[in-house]
Amino acid sequence: MLDNIFQVIFLVGLVVYLFGVYRPNVRRYRKSRITDSRLTRLDLALDMLAFVAWQVIPVIYVLTPWLDFADYHLPTWTGWVGTAIFALALWLLWRSYADLGRNWSPTLQIMEEHSLVTHGVYQYVRHPIYAALWPWGIAQPLLLQNWIAGFALLAIFIPLYLLRVPREEQMMLEHFGEQYGEYMSRTRRVIPRQRR
Repeated sequence: MLDNIFQVIFLVGLVVYLFGVYRPNVRRYRKSRITDSRLTRLDLALDMLAFVAWQVIPVIYVLTPWLDFADYHLPTWTGWVGTAIFALALWLLWRSYADLGRNWSPTLQIMEEHSLVTHGVYQYVRHPIYAALWPWGIAQPLLLQNWIAGFALLAIFIPLYLLRVPREEQMMLEHFGEQYGEYMSRTRRVIPRQRR
């Protein structure tokens, strides 16, 4: 019974993200003009796989019995820990998109009048959206206790992160130059520095 509650929590969080965070930013993005795009076929493939692993497979798992053969069972408290981690991930995603504003794009792109965002959560880490996907990837197998649906996001996100972040930072260095270099020197990619 509680497994179903955690599945509902996951679905509600996914809907909140898709319609409350992602969709409004996509609308704004579609009105923007792209001045530099580094999008490759590999990026498109990884984005599609991430979409399937992050959203399609979990929804199939929750709404159908097709993946039930891969279920596992954890103590109830792990589902509540997963809920807390999931809430943190959702908050960080919302905050990241809000702080980026019109500078957000779904891929490696520079928008017209693109500015370097270093306020809000960006003053602590350079890639808070990726930082949010790490806890989401940890929460997913705690909420969806299934070897396929639970771990699908991490399986795709790890290679996506490792391949994309260096290219994204190179693009930002080329566009913003010394300003981005200085920003890199005072922030980490996804884990904030400890303050002295």
